Amino acid sequence: MSRPTPTYATLDDWILHEAIPFSVDSSETFKASIDKVITLLDDSVELLGFGEALHGGEDILIFRNRLFQRLAETHGYSAIAIESSFPRALVVNEYIAGRGPASYEAVQDTGFSHGFGRLDANRELVEWMRQYNADPSHRVKLQFYGFDSPTEMTSTDSPSRVLHFVLDYLTSIDSASGQEHRQRIDSLLGQEADWENPAAMMDPTKSIGLSPAATALRIETEDLISELHVRRPELVAKSDESHYLEAVQYATVARQLLNYHATLARKSEPGKRIVEGLGIRDVMMADNLEYIVYRERCRGNVLAFAHNNHLQRGKAQWQLGNDLLTWWPVGSHLNEMFGPRYAVIGSAIGVSDANGIGQPEAGTLEARLTAVQGPARFIPTHKGQELPSSASAALPTRSGSMKNPTYFALTPQSFTDFDWLAVLDSTAYNRGWPPLQ
Repeated sequence: MSRPTPTYATLDDWILHEAIPFSVDSSETFKASIDKVITLLDDSVELLGFGEALHGGEDILIFRNRLFQRLAETHGYSAIAIESSFPRALVVNEYIAGRGPASYEAVQDTGFSHGFGRLDANRELVEWMRQYNADPSHRVKLQFYGFDSPTEMTSTDSPSRVLHFVLDYLTSIDSASGQEHRQRIDSLLGQEADWENPAAMMDPTKSIGLSPAATALRIETEDLISELHVRRPELVAKSDESHYLEAVQYATVARQLLNYHATLARKSEPGKRIVEGLGIRDVMMADNLEYIVYRERCRGNVLAFAHNNHLQRGKAQWQLGNDLLTWWPVGSHLNEMFGPRYAVIGSAIGVSDANGIGQPEAGTLEARLTAVQGPARFIPTHKGQELPSSASAALPTRSGSMKNPTYFALTPQSFTDFDWLAVLDSTAYNRGWPPLQ
């Protein structure tokens, strides 16, 4: 939905007039602010991203939970996808559907990666979704997805889990073909520990990703994907489109995961290997989201939640020691894949003592944004108002965190990276995680 585009003399004038103040603790102002933002988004949006400024912001997670609740109850959203392993999330989705395990404790480790299942806010999200789905008056049941690659920061999963998912599907329809593929693939998989060796992340000689068996496994995976594609009409008829597409997606994840392992095994500068790995990971995340949106296409829209650096439209940057790593993140791919069907809200915070984030320095974007009425506010950016270009280009960047390396401050690029910013005065540290040192 379009509206007249006013111009402002100064950046502060723009912030003052365009900010939409709210409080997460005030149901009335929070719901009204969400409704206004959704109304101002393009009508074609199917995938809405919400980014977190850091891993460790409790108030951001609470905001996300209440945002999704409002989107589900009022704005036709049927699913949430979070920055957690794509294959693992299946057991969480079974739980919220009232199937599978009887308690959250049974899924908090197996259903999440990165330890995210231990976060109290994630438990509260999942339990609310389960309760929502149990209400017979809610005709459209909510779905929970992970869209991250099956990797961790210090290790990478074996491809066995995703490959066996595909093999189980094919075997259920064609036992002979499924068993033939399984025998060849299982003979090449080897030991899980060899694939998941943490040392491989920094030392290519510790990776088996380019071993003769791994190379042969990549060929076998391509053969498996080819058979799924060639036999699509038959396989869909003997199962259904949903199960077929799920199997294809798992096979695609297996292919990309094997490529990731091969990248880890290549001898090159450490920074180059890491950048290539980050790029592959974000491509996998984008492909998973494309699949999720397609799967939900007749049910509702999707909210995607991850770090700002993943969901932003422009290039991501990460200072690792002396190396400045840059790569194309998920949001840049989604922008090309979805166009106006993708919108993204970034987040920012003023202060977080527990995360080692002090008061923003005068003149920084965070200082200017938190100076207006709060304790939280939305501000339009990429598709919002005409900004005073000279003022925005000259903005200083605030200092980072003394404790939490996942915190990234706003920059002038944030104006084009996001459609909106949700700016909180402060945030506590995540409940359920060990304290930072």
